[in-house]
Amino acid sequence: MATNRPPTGAAATSPLTEDDLHLFNEGTHVRLWERLGSHPATLDGQPGVHFAVWAPNASEVSVIGDFNGWNPTDAPLAPRGVSGIWEGFVPGVERGAAYKYRIASSDGGHVVDKADPFAIHAETPPDTASKVWDLDYEWADGDWMATRAERQRIDGPVTIYEVHVGSWRRTGDGEDPRPLTYRELAPELIEHLDTIGATHVELLPIMEHPFYGSWGYQSTGYFAPTSRYGTPQDFKYLVDQLHQAGFGVILDWVPSHFPTDEFALGYFDGTHLFEHADPRKGFHPDWSSFIFNYDRAEVVSFLLSSALYWLEEYHVDGLRVDAVASMLYLDYSREDGEWIPNEWGGNENIGAIEFLRRLNTEVFGRIEGAQTYAEESTAWPMVSRPTYVGGLGFGFKWDMGWMHDTLEVFGLDPVYRKHHHDRLTFRAVYGYSENYTLPLSHDEVVHGKGSLLAKMPGDDWQRFANLRALYAYQFAIPGKKLLFMGSEFGQWREWDHDRSLDWHLLDEDPKHAQLQQCFGDLARLYQAEPALHEGDCEPFGFEWVDASDWESSVLAFLRWSRDGAPALVVANLTPSVRENYRIGVPAGGRWREIFNTDAADYGGSNVGNQGGLDAVPVPCHGHRHSIVARLPPLAVEVFVPDRP
Repeated sequence: MATNRPPTGAAATSPLTEDDLHLFNEGTHVRLWERLGSHPATLDGQPGVHFAVWAPNASEVSVIGDFNGWNPTDAPLAPRGVSGIWEGFVPGVERGAAYKYRIASSDGGHVVDKADPFAIHAETPPDTASKVWDLDYEWADGDWMATRAERQRIDGPVTIYEVHVGSWRRTGDGEDPRPLTYRELAPELIEHLDTIGATHVELLPIMEHPFYGSWGYQSTGYFAPTSRYGTPQDFKYLVDQLHQAGFGVILDWVPSHFPTDEFALGYFDGTHLFEHADPRKGFHPDWSSFIFNYDRAEVVSFLLSSALYWLEEYHVDGLRVDAVASMLYLDYSREDGEWIPNEWGGNENIGAIEFLRRLNTEVFGRIEGAQTYAEESTAWPMVSRPTYVGGLGFGFKWDMGWMHDTLEVFGLDPVYRKHHHDRLTFRAVYGYSENYTLPLSHDEVVHGKGSLLAKMPGDDWQRFANLRALYAYQFAIPGKKLLFMGSEFGQWREWDHDRSLDWHLLDEDPKHAQLQQCFGDLARLYQAEPALHEGDCEPFGFEWVDASDWESSVLAFLRWSRDGAPALVVANLTPSVRENYRIGVPAGGRWREIFNTDAADYGGSNVGNQGGLDAVPVPCHGHRHSIVARLPPLAVEVFVPDRP
């Protein structure tokens, strides 16, 4: 590659110190977005941009962009020692300029134009160039940030509303309404979160991704919020507004794999730089994507920096780490002969395990009040236990077993549920083995699975009653709560990322508005009643009253607050009213019925106990007192004793 001028001003303008290079190469640099990528700079009074990119196998690297007519000879970069980093100052480049790196491999056989792995902004897909930008923003969420640690305690109430930005709500006339921008989304989402009683919103990956239909799970821009909905400042505005309104923000983050698009990370400098070279470790058969090489120090620095970037620069409150199981196991979705054992002959990915432990150590050690959530679908032990006792160090783990078992039972005709009663009671066996989040997520309402409402059996009345009972059961058992958008009001069709949710149902049929009111009231009860959340992650918080009445499909259990105040939960999962049903309680006196999913306000049949029951000194279920209740059909009730 011929050049018409030498690299200029690299040393004079470089933000990279020798310490940066050392930390990067040993895998301990966690703030690389401040060093690599594009950074406005001035040399000899002339403004421009300093560029730096990691390409150790390159023979030549240059910056091409709209500022130089995409000319590969105009802005060459120079190698920085033996670090593998190429850098240089390019004068006259301004904010908003589009650019890529032209990289020629050292063997001379590979020349490719690559987007910047550390770009903080990108062109709107289908265009794929990076853009010179800045992160300037005046935050106004100081009150939230000062109290975030208290709000995200494991004994606090957490109700997460999972959202795909592009299809939550759309606007505009015509047959092809567009998604809301980040700024347009803010007031509407805040109003809805308040309506449904959520405490947090979790966004499906907003990191830049070329294929919209991947929902963001095929990420190419690990430092850039997708420009489909606005600029980095626009996304900061969304987070800022949510915080000011009292809502936490969790981002879905994907360190498990990345797409094979030529402009992105794969085969970056003519070698398998970010991905493992052996396809048995470096290519994912399920998603036809590359797998990060967790044994390479610079890749670890890249991923750790990405995680901390969102938490620091965007004030994000937590990361939900996608597909953790695929990272942990070398034989994940592979047949014999398609994977390589580790050095001890096992199927554990040692590098990935160490990376995840490092990730959580860095997050919890550096970001006060932050949380991490693992989507881990196997029985891997101690996912949410500290690294110093051998755990992976996550704050919470998604309880995928609960989700599958519960949806299977609730999807059955009630006449058959008694034969599967143990699928609901089994969870108590392991319920405190991790800090669990109970997900009813996007994965359960796509690919022909149908919506949650459509999964429920019976006529329309029974379907809504079943769904109300499902939500009450989710809020009543130990664990944090998560629900995917549209399920709160009972969308009939399964989720389609190319369409808005069916908001019109709330106006057209009162059953949908009543279901949403029920969900919101449950979320507010969960927040207000300490017994329902303080013991979500500690064994004092749950006690069976009766788990054995499989014949009637009735469950009864107690939730306990830290100071010993109980809440009694009774679920009748059949359409039959259970008259004179005796239930043991730990105290005499009046037990108020504070919630009933069969209430008329929620579209139920209004069967209940006239606001409460008096406990009598008749022993039952191991308790000295008992109440005799009328159990409504396909419903969950919550009782608490009168407090002096």
